[in-house]
Amino acid sequence: MSTKWTRLIMLVVATALTLLPLSSYSARHHRSGGSMPSQIAPLGEKVIIVDPNIHAFGAYDANGNLLRTGMVTAGNSWCRDIHRSCRTRSGSFRIYTLGGSGCRSHKYPLPRGGAPMPYCMFFNGSQGLHGSYEVVYGNVSHGCVRMHVDDARWIRFNFANIGTRVIVRPY
Repeated sequence: MSTKWTRLIMLVVATALTLLPLSSYSARHHRSGGSMPSQIAPLGEKVIIVDPNIHAFGAYDANGNLLRTGMVTAGNSWCRDIHRSCRTRSGSFRIYTLGGSGCRSHKYPLPRGGAPMPYCMFFNGSQGLHGSYEVVYGNVSHGCVRMHVDDARWIRFNFANIGTRVIVRPY
């Protein structure tokens, strides 16, 4: 099969994953987050799937096996400090930066930033995955995907590379 067809098939499968009904999820989970499927259709590359509806992420290997899952806090429907929606954009993205334990927000809290974002991994403009000590069962962030610091550290050093796919499911 040509590279062009392989890429097209992978794109179709990745798109389909963003539309899977929640009923297709298995009961396996880590911490208090919702359930992520223990197996997905193989994409031929590793992928991180974020589901803001169940406040969970799953890290999958190229064969579609769940390696790690945990609780996440995604973007809020409305952020009072900036007077607009802060929802994490849904879709398929690629990680383009890998940060360490000293990552900090350049914007939040207003007006000067400085919020700790350990092990930040940006995938869509100013939106990224990062560790936090304020991970709650709800979507309350300014758009980033917060996860427990040990999960962010594991992803950063044991899973993610520049170019790793991140799929954010719709709210």
